[in-house]
Amino acid sequence: MNLRNTLSFERKYTGAHIGIAMFALFLGTLYGPLQALEHAGINLYFLAPWTKSYYHGLTLHGVLNALIFTTFFISGFLTYVVSYSLKRPIAFRWVANLGLILMVVGFVTAAIPLLLNMATVLYTFYPPMKAHSAFYIGVTVLVVGSWVVGLSIFLTLAAWYKDNPGERAPLAAFMSAITFAMWQICTIGAAVELLALLIPWSLGFIDGIDPQFARTLFWYTGHPLVYFWLLPAYMSWYVMVPKLAGGKLFSDPMARLSFLLFLIFSTPTGFHHQFTDPGIAAGWKLIHSVLTFSVFFPSLLTMFNMWASLNIAGKMRDGTGYVAWIAKLPWGKPELTAQLLAAILFLFGGIGGIINASYNINLVIHNTAWVSGHFHTTVGSAVALTFIGTLYWLLPHLTGKGLFSKKAALAQVWTWFVGMIIFSRGMHLLGLLGAPRRTQMGVAIKSEIFFNPDWNVPMIWVGVGGTILLISYILIYVNVVGTLVAGRKLSDEEIPDVPLADAVSRPEQGPMILSRWKPWLATATGLIILSYGPMIIQSIYNYQATSPGFQPW
Repeated sequence: MNLRNTLSFERKYTGAHIGIAMFALFLGTLYGPLQALEHAGINLYFLAPWTKSYYHGLTLHGVLNALIFTTFFISGFLTYVVSYSLKRPIAFRWVANLGLILMVVGFVTAAIPLLLNMATVLYTFYPPMKAHSAFYIGVTVLVVGSWVVGLSIFLTLAAWYKDNPGERAPLAAFMSAITFAMWQICTIGAAVELLALLIPWSLGFIDGIDPQFARTLFWYTGHPLVYFWLLPAYMSWYVMVPKLAGGKLFSDPMARLSFLLFLIFSTPTGFHHQFTDPGIAAGWKLIHSVLTFSVFFPSLLTMFNMWASLNIAGKMRDGTGYVAWIAKLPWGKPELTAQLLAAILFLFGGIGGIINASYNINLVIHNTAWVSGHFHTTVGSAVALTFIGTLYWLLPHLTGKGLFSKKAALAQVWTWFVGMIIFSRGMHLLGLLGAPRRTQMGVAIKSEIFFNPDWNVPMIWVGVGGTILLISYILIYVNVVGTLVAGRKLSDEEIPDVPLADAVSRPEQGPMILSRWKPWLATATGLIILSYGPMIIQSIYNYQATSPGFQPW
């Protein structure tokens, strides 16, 4: 029987996740162009009269796009990839359903105070800014729901291992499980912050809070959160892009090693976000800076493996030379082109990440618009554009309907690429010129309270880039809605398969240690304890719950 037809439950389950993710992306992206145009001095917030302030819109944009869209998309996408690559239904479907229900309940609970301007604290929700308790409770329930989704993936993989003793799991399933293993570990920090500090504080059970300790717990989760976003994109680049390009993955063992290194090094990096925080000793900041540089190595492995895989695909299509083969890749496929352009944009984001991790250079750009520019070349490009490219084959696969417009999809991909280059260039330059992050700056053009005239040109770039991105957003939803409503019904032969590439270097050609879980999980746990344990203990010992809550909106 056709595997797709066998996985009917999984298709519907994933479709529910993707539908909620796209709904959150739609709401969140309404505010991106408004913020970009505000930076350029054009205030169009009257088009969203329910939004009480620039910061209300900024919070909605950040939470809906960076937290809700990504978590739902990843949970649904990886669940289906695991099931499809293992060629078996998800184990204990009630566990998967429970996870989805919890995530939806958490989303709705958090969304109500967000929409009502009762939780305008931005997506980092730093205290002493104080949100309504429903926001913190909703985020907690959402995270717990994602844990349960991860549990359903672990149970499915465990059942496969039981039925296939001594075999190595397919690469896509292996990477999906590592992504959720890292997620389960790194979200402990946010869970402790929410349950032990923020929820009791917001409910009035305690009068004050220690912002330093809360920030430390947040960044225990906050930086590895980036890898929760990135690893599913990397998985697609490793496993699916070579297939879409008509080639093979260069090395399966190298791909496994890169993900295992991410598992180890992703979490103990948070202090590099706190270089200017006085309550953390310089030695710990140095350790986390070095560990942050360590995460760069699996990214280099990913770049090399992907480039080699694409080279194979280009040569298989009669490409020649050192770079001329690039033109032979099937650039007419929007599902491929989106991910290739996302990877190109991520090259700039990765270089910016090295700067962010460098203590002396970080002091120049810390909490400036540079960070927002960097963020949009990573999460806003490598992640979001890869997910959209994935959607261009996943949507026809799930629905059995042909993509509404391939030309519109290609136009969307390229407008995103061009718009993001212009937008992020403007934000990076603003940061180098000292423009603050998370700040309404367009008003300053008139007030000139803190405005630097040198900001004028890059702020216009931000507005132009944001406008082009708005066009790209519109094209996404024209295609998605058009496919659902008017897409041509495909025959079984026409429905695209999940593109899972074979590898030139097979998994069995690598050492068995790359398929064993315990040593890597133990190493990851030990490194976290060493890099965070003493500082956490010191923070608890010096805990000062003296700061009251503030609601500046």
